[in-house]
Amino acid sequence: MQIQDAHTHLFSRPFFDGLAALSPRKDEPGLVEAVAAKAGLQLPDPDPARHAARWLGEMDKQGVARLVSFASLPGEAEAVAAAAKAGGGRLVPYTIVNPSDPKAPAFTERALGTLGFRGLLTFPAMHHFKAGDACMEPILQLARAHKAPVLIHCGILRVKLRDAFGIPRPYDLSFADPLHVIPAANRFRDVSFVIPHFGGGFLQQALAAGASCENVYVDTSSSNDWMGMLPCKTALADVFRAALSVFGAERILFGTDSSTFPRGWRADIRDAQLQALEAAGAKGAQVEAVMGGNLARLVA
Repeated sequence: MQIQDAHTHLFSRPFFDGLAALSPRKDEPGLVEAVAAKAGLQLPDPDPARHAARWLGEMDKQGVARLVSFASLPGEAEAVAAAAKAGGGRLVPYTIVNPSDPKAPAFTERALGTLGFRGLLTFPAMHHFKAGDACMEPILQLARAHKAPVLIHCGILRVKLRDAFGIPRPYDLSFADPLHVIPAANRFRDVSFVIPHFGGGFLQQALAAGASCENVYVDTSSSNDWMGMLPCKTALADVFRAALSVFGAERILFGTDSSTFPRGWRADIRDAQLQALEAAGAKGAQVEAVMGGNLARLVA
């Protein structure tokens, strides 16, 4: 079985520097180093190729064939593009885009064109838009032209590093309902939409979006601790069982949300998800599809 992770963050040095620039403490000397030390993180090498080499070594150690690697700030896009180039195809670059920014279409066109990005990542709760809003239209047209998957982050949003830098939280979950993906997915039926983290606490709505639109996928990334918010005790196997019944094995993408060192790639999440998949009744080709085959097809 070939493991391909559909959801990781490169978190290169420009990402840390970009967060520092957004912080109310931005004029504090050594802020990046201080935040990293307090959080117990190892800062990435400033050279994207060397940071990519560290990820590739981690992948080899863990038996991972390929990662989708996000640029988590627009200012990180150049570094992620360089890392992906150095990765020889094993790091598949996706970039964040803020559709409410007037510069977003030009940035997206350059990212998917010149810089070679393969997919897009959006955060409605952070940037205050809905997937079906007019500002998404040019972004989705570009995604269609470049055959680029589009992740729509739904549900609970927590970015611990933003908190560590003291950046105010703009999150508004009224924009983060997976049901908002349906109008966009129906208008752009040839674009693949991905709802990460099983909907991030909005599982029922994510299932409804998947049942309504055959071009909506779900990814399994993170510890999925949102299950603790559900009114009834729910195991990860129950979540997989529901996703398999609605999305089928062909529209579920394995992911870990791995991002920082020294923790590295989250083998613990892989192990827990494989166990849950088996408990949910997935077998053979279904497991292989979820754990890598679907991503290979999506970014082919």
